[in-house]
Amino acid sequence: MLNSAIASFFFLIYGNGVFVWALKFVDSGFGALIASTQPLFVLFLLRFIDRKPFQKKSIVGVVLGMFGMYLLVNQKELVSSEGRLIGVFMMLTCVLSWSYGSVFVSKADLPKSFLVTTGYQMLVAGTFLLFMSLGFNETWISPVNWSLEVKIAMSLLVVFGGIIAFTAFNYLLKKVSPEKVSTSAYVNPVIALFMGWYFLNEKLSVQSIIASAVLLTGVYFITTRKRK
Repeated sequence: MLNSAIASFFFLIYGNGVFVWALKFVDSGFGALIASTQPLFVLFLLRFIDRKPFQKKSIVGVVLGMFGMYLLVNQKELVSSEGRLIGVFMMLTCVLSWSYGSVFVSKADLPKSFLVTTGYQMLVAGTFLLFMSLGFNETWISPVNWSLEVKIAMSLLVVFGGIIAFTAFNYLLKKVSPEKVSTSAYVNPVIALFMGWYFLNEKLSVQSIIASAVLLTGVYFITTRKRK
């Protein structure tokens, strides 16, 4: 339970909660670019903590992934704001927090049931963030008053983003190396891109397709490297 609470802090309370707050100062596209540095952070942490040597495939994969993310987000003008510097700094600390959480979970003694692990982490984070929200006097809107679109979106996030995806994330951290799991930072934007094109008729540019190919190539290099 204690280890789950610690992981909850690195992942959901700081890594996710503060990152969302920092989006007030940084464009979401630039935020996605910063988030794409996660596999690089994981590699350096593994090098520092476990003395694991850098493998060529992992380095090539990270470089390709970051370049692909750059191609994806530089099509939109990045909005500058007064607090952008602090926003970027806080986002980098969030990526570091999430990366360290990945390494921590891969080694920590956690419940045998991955659903229980996910439940503990979300329960701790949900309670903590609830009190933080009240402390900052944020406006609360009853779920009864949510629009139909918001209700559908929240339901999908709870079921697929929370229960299924985050449980799978915790499971994979125990089965494969953390840098392989961190490639979700590259895969998520590609899926979002094509879902926007398919469901919302958003324009899919040639540069976006090239960026997706580069991102997935980076994922291939990282996930196919041999474990030493």
